Amino acid sequence: MKNTRLISLRTAVCALMLAVATPIAFSQTENSEKKIKDHRSNPEVFFLQEGDVPNSLLILPPPPDGASITFLNDQARYTWGKTMRNTPRGEQAVQDARVSGDGVPKAFSEAFGIEINAQDTPEIYKLVVEMREDAGDLGTREAKDYYNRTRPFCFYDEETCNPEQQEELSTNGSYPSGHTSIGWATALVLAEINPERQNEILKRGFDMGESRVICGYHFQSDVDAGRLTGAMTVARLHADPAFQTQLDKAKKEFKKLKKAGKVAQGSPVPTPTTTD
Repeated sequence: MKNTRLISLRTAVCALMLAVATPIAFSQTENSEKKIKDHRSNPEVFFLQEGDVPNSLLILPPPPDGASITFLNDQARYTWGKTMRNTPRGEQAVQDARVSGDGVPKAFSEAFGIEINAQDTPEIYKLVVEMREDAGDLGTREAKDYYNRTRPFCFYDEETCNPEQQEELSTNGSYPSGHTSIGWATALVLAEINPERQNEILKRGFDMGESRVICGYHFQSDVDAGRLTGAMTVARLHADPAFQTQLDKAKKEFKKLKKAGKVAQGSPVPTPTTTD
């Protein structure tokens, strides 16, 4: 199936910004004085350095082409996402787009069972914030830079759920989803700390990815790939001594909070129904 569309001004701008971004990134890579973007330059949001995380370009398949069944699913899910925008779920998707600063800790606090913040849970907070760009940037960087996939809102020439971020997002590729990678990686780590609420935590992480589809920032296949990069990043983080140390601190802090009765209990697992 071949899609035909008139190229609008916004679509052309998106394509131009992606095309311009690639040579710049390439020239910086070739420059010995390029700006480093990893733990060496920003240890507040990275544990790892370039090359530590598994190479997403080597591991992930290419994004689906327009004639594939997978892309038909991308189209169907994009349509579904638009139907969710003027609902409470759509409002949640807008909030899920904000991962900088306290965004990720706040997003997971209810599912985790206690508010994650710098004052009350400093070690858990530090862990969540410091691993953010390992998953969202390093974990996705190679594939995202190589494919530079056009984002859905550019492809369809439509607004997103939060237009204020559209210009920024137009300058980088859609595949895989960095926000999804952050959400899924965070969910995996928090579920390890509090396994009694693993269902709530993992569901929250999953929903953060689906929020990207609802907003029109990513195709479903971008989100699916983002969950893989998130999991790959967590596997590598567990081999990093600094991450291991911070994870241990977070687990000890959580144990004290739970003993003090400050952590909400997990929801009971529903009993499967049986038929005679």
